[in-house]
Amino acid sequence: MNSKHDSFRPNAIVTSPLPDPMAQNIETIAALHAEQTHKISTQQRIVERVAEFFGRPIFLYCALIGITTWILGDTINQTGILPIQLPTFQWLDHGLDTASFLISTGVLIRQTRQESFAEQRTQLMLQLNLMSEQKIAKIIALLEELRSDLPDVSDRYDAEAQVMQNAANPIEVLETLQESLNRELASATAKSANNQSN
Repeated sequence: MNSKHDSFRPNAIVTSPLPDPMAQNIETIAALHAEQTHKISTQQRIVERVAEFFGRPIFLYCALIGITTWILGDTINQTGILPIQLPTFQWLDHGLDTASFLISTGVLIRQTRQESFAEQRTQLMLQLNLMSEQKIAKIIALLEELRSDLPDVSDRYDAEAQVMQNAANPIEVLETLQESLNRELASATAKSANNQSN
């Protein structure tokens, strides 16, 4: 029997369309990510792909298979299955190194998973901040409109309120911030070079 709570299942898929401002924010964030991804060099991409592979469980499984084969090397060498002779695994020399390798790989896999969750939380917070900024801009616009309509309130021009009625464009803010940081870094580098020359 279907109950009225079936629509609130944890695994239920929400198919309702997003409001226009939220959809626009998601498209803006996606455009920012696409732009940053496009700027990454080929060497950086290769390094990130290799590091990403090391942070996956499949790498740990492959390492365990390789270490197990190495430990059983003497037994495998006696059977003659492989055309090559595997080196002997010596517990005193290689045991601690192997344990350290497995522990560090496990920690890396856990950190990779946590970074994925952290990235999702960051994206959610960015989305909520953008929505809050748009709502505040809308409230200011409505208050300014109400103030101009009320006969008992003096109608005066407020330049700051006029500017705050418009929601900020995240791409423009990011570009301005990057330009400011570049100017500050260039200025600091120039000052440091002048100090060293003196």
